[in-house]
Amino acid sequence: MVYNPKSIEEDVLAKWKHEETYASVKQKFAGKPKFFFMDGPPYATGYIHMGTALNKTLKDSFIRFFRMQGHDVWNQPGYDCHGTPIEVKTEKKFGFKNKKDIVQFGVGKFVGECRHFATEYIEVMNQQFSNLGVWMDWQKPYLTLDNAYVEGIWFTFKKRSKKGWCTKGITLCTFARAARP
Repeated sequence: MVYNPKSIEEDVLAKWKHEETYASVKQKFAGKPKFFFMDGPPYATGYIHMGTALNKTLKDSFIRFFRMQGHDVWNQPGYDCHGTPIEVKTEKKFGFKNKKDIVQFGVGKFVGECRHFATEYIEVMNQQFSNLGVWMDWQKPYLTLDNAYVEGIWFTFKKRSKKGWCTKGITLCTFARAARP
């Protein structure tokens, strides 16, 4: 018999899918002590790379540890759909050399193209993480470009600002450390 690790992986993934193992584990621990895991999202800029794969599998190990300890784990994955990496990829797609090219193209149209690019690889990345055996809710990842996500950030910022936890000129990193309740 020839050892074929790819075949073994495929067999395990097929068995998990057929037996709905992830859903069964989630159901088994429903109502137990809660553990919330907020996935720091990778940029949704294409196929995953080794660093992203390592990061996600380490997170999965951490989450599984808490499940084995009897916790009802909330583990929604997410994708960062904002920022420079998305803009740079979109600029490259259209051959832009500077910001004036974006203005000529149309800022609104450019933002739309960025949104399109940022969501183009979500399903691909979901499948790749799933193929690694990572147990997260791949049916409902959060996307940082969704209005509900953005509104949640503004709501949190407003609450913390009213408590006096924000000052002019404070960095986001300092804000994050200082703002913990």
